[in-house]
Amino acid sequence: MASNSICARCLKHALRSAPHAPPAPRRAFTSSTTKQPAQPPARRRTIHQASTPRAPALAPHQTTTPPIATPAYPNAHARQAAAQDAADHERRVLLQPDNLFHPFTTSPAPEIRKRAQFMRRNAYCPHPDHQPVRAPADPHTPGQHPHPPTTATAASPPAHVKHECPDCGIPVSCSPEHFLDAYESHLEICDLLRQINEDDHDLHSGRFFPEFEMPGPQLDEAQVNLTNWDTLLYSREFSAVDDERSMRQVTRLLTYPITIGSVLHELSPYNLSNQLQPEGLRSLSALRYTLHPPRTGAGLDIKGLRPNPPPIRLFILGARAESSLPRDVWLQLAHLFPRSTFHLILIGPESMSNRDAEFPLPERTPQNPYGAVVEARGLGGQIKISTYVEYYHTLHEAQHFHPFDPYFDCFVLFHPGLGHPSSSHEWAATLPQLLETKVPILCTGYSQFDMERDIEWVRTHSQGEADLILKPGENRFRSLRWDLSDSDPGDVSCGNFGVWGFRGKRYEADSYRGKEEASGGGSGGWDK
Repeated sequence: MASNSICARCLKHALRSAPHAPPAPRRAFTSSTTKQPAQPPARRRTIHQASTPRAPALAPHQTTTPPIATPAYPNAHARQAAAQDAADHERRVLLQPDNLFHPFTTSPAPEIRKRAQFMRRNAYCPHPDHQPVRAPADPHTPGQHPHPPTTATAASPPAHVKHECPDCGIPVSCSPEHFLDAYESHLEICDLLRQINEDDHDLHSGRFFPEFEMPGPQLDEAQVNLTNWDTLLYSREFSAVDDERSMRQVTRLLTYPITIGSVLHELSPYNLSNQLQPEGLRSLSALRYTLHPPRTGAGLDIKGLRPNPPPIRLFILGARAESSLPRDVWLQLAHLFPRSTFHLILIGPESMSNRDAEFPLPERTPQNPYGAVVEARGLGGQIKISTYVEYYHTLHEAQHFHPFDPYFDCFVLFHPGLGHPSSSHEWAATLPQLLETKVPILCTGYSQFDMERDIEWVRTHSQGEADLILKPGENRFRSLRWDLSDSDPGDVSCGNFGVWGFRGKRYEADSYRGKEEASGGGSGGWDK
């Protein structure tokens, strides 16, 4: 309250009624005017001493990283955030390159310990004394027991794996006795399992991964060499990868887009002298005509406006791991074709697995009847990704993607399991629809046995209405890292090991030239 706004009498009354505060101490301008109270002399800090006081010494039973106490939070969101912080604190373990081997059950990474628990609950001992619980795997797979279990010879019930191999650190047997009995067959894959162990711990080591830095677009004049991984990474100006483990990690991600690009590119290593069939050259020539358009002299002004072709639609059916790839990895496919645009359509009931928190599924509305998740922002305008958590035959029957054009469409099936006993029934309704489109279909497999099983299933169920456009063979851009099946530790495979392709048979009208030449019919077959 200002003194000029009240009378003098009221001002005196207000000052008289105010509480008396203690007088402020007078400040001394020199040390000699006032004497400070005596204090104990402080220890002088040296230049290398930390400014903060050091913690007391730890007792012998204490650890260097005490557990984080989780306080009581008022809501579930804060509680979940605190739990995530505690998990990040536990995950903050830096493993050195010479300390990557750890048994799965005692691993410093909590994710790997959970994986070991899952294997102990779901994987069974492959010893022939146990009754079989699954169909026999590939007989040519290394590490298989020389005498697989049969119902006639097996006496004891199935048992889960509990005993870990001391050399690879992965549970492979139910007891030490069965492990020693099958030790010879286990030696065939023991070194490979140890490599898988170290690669998994490398991902959870906490180190920086320079090999995961993907390059951007490059000049059109710079040609891409698709001979193998080394020439591709060099011509695409990737950071130098000198370590074999880093090479395995980066190829595990790049194998999906580069496998597609290596087949569709005009500089593809697959030609008529290497796996490609004459009918495959027809199909790929149509796609390459769109993927490599001629220069039209387009500019930024009105005179430079040119019509652009529609994007290439890549239907990836049965999408699983490829749907959760970082989008920078999928952009590498667009960088191989700088003058084309792509629309990746991921279809499958597992296409959004482990991504619920990232992209919650939208409601199905008349504008979006199948709940598609569309990603277009932040992808440079050259690629768009749509995800459908649905079976393809449902979308095909509704004509959601019609019409199909061999110049703009292609189907891709990564490890589809067409002939696998547990998944072949899911493809029975889809195969006739794929053949009806007359669009090329590219497939990959985990092994040669897996591809041959899928090819035999397609040959049987297509009833002569399919043409083989790409012979099965090893994929030049397969993943160099090996993977382990959690339900069967002896099943070791690598992503996109082999590649092959087929297409619905096309019948073209031709003039009649006699009975001998007209008896062929069709555009080709599996044996031509």
